[in-house]
Amino acid sequence: MAKVFVFPGQGSQFVGMGKPLADAFPVVKHVFEEVDDAVEQRLTRLMFDGAEADLRLTENAQPALMAVSAAVVRVLEDEGNIDLADKIAFVAGHSLGEYSALVASGSLELAQAARLLKTRGQAMQAAVPVGEGAMIAVLGMDLEEVEGLAAEAAADEVCAVANDNAGGQVVLSGHTAAIDRAAELAGAQGKRAIRLDVSAPFHCSLMQPAADAMADALEGEILESPAIPVIANVTAEPEDQPERIRSLLVEQVTSRVRWRETVAGLPERDIDTLYEIGAGKVLTGLTRRIDRSLRAVPVNAPADIESLLSEL
Repeated sequence: MAKVFVFPGQGSQFVGMGKPLADAFPVVKHVFEEVDDAVEQRLTRLMFDGAEADLRLTENAQPALMAVSAAVVRVLEDEGNIDLADKIAFVAGHSLGEYSALVASGSLELAQAARLLKTRGQAMQAAVPVGEGAMIAVLGMDLEEVEGLAAEAAADEVCAVANDNAGGQVVLSGHTAAIDRAAELAGAQGKRAIRLDVSAPFHCSLMQPAADAMADALEGEILESPAIPVIANVTAEPEDQPERIRSLLVEQVTSRVRWRETVAGLPERDIDTLYEIGAGKVLTGLTRRIDRSLRAVPVNAPADIESLLSEL
């Protein structure tokens, strides 16, 4: 049986992330310095001891989370002398985590991904005026039920599935009034709808200006063929053609994240173990909700890396 690396998305960030890695492994400091230089700010300082509200800003959280994931990968490669292509069958990432996956697979360079994510975060924040968009997580309903809920709540506004995270956890995104109607409809059916603390309605058609900005940003970038196939958010299928990946990164901004499908399809690809590489344990938790037959292991601390090296 084979293994997969998955990389977390926005919401997994926390102040202090990456510091134990930097203290334990000299190569991590070089990764963080490279990202700082690429985005032209002291992002590492913000990650280690900045204000939580500043780290949560989309333009900061996205490159910061990628930096931590990339740092773990760099330790495995440099300190552990591991060739990931020999050990890992696929990589995948949740939303911005797809950029981390592309770095791990060799399709994107570290600094290149950091600059793209800074642009992505700024563009996503600017796409919709503050207060005009919102997101909720609907709990206890399956995808088809939430799709029906969204259609009823939309009226003449946008209300769409943004993240199909797991059975019983589907995120809706769109105009604030439509999202509020969806929350009321869910409550009327005895289900919970939790308002997400986000600054914009991600992964819906309201993000089209951001998708356009990413199309421009990606147009001049060189993407290499990944050494490890990347399971894309948009298709939940492995992709290894650079131009196809470029197109999907643009489409991803306005499309739903098909995470449940991504994880549910892993056993069919002979995967029995999933490693969550980077900050937090969100994807580990989702995996256990999707398919308990899969072994899910978070890797974000020095001890986790040592354990993973012994397994690989």
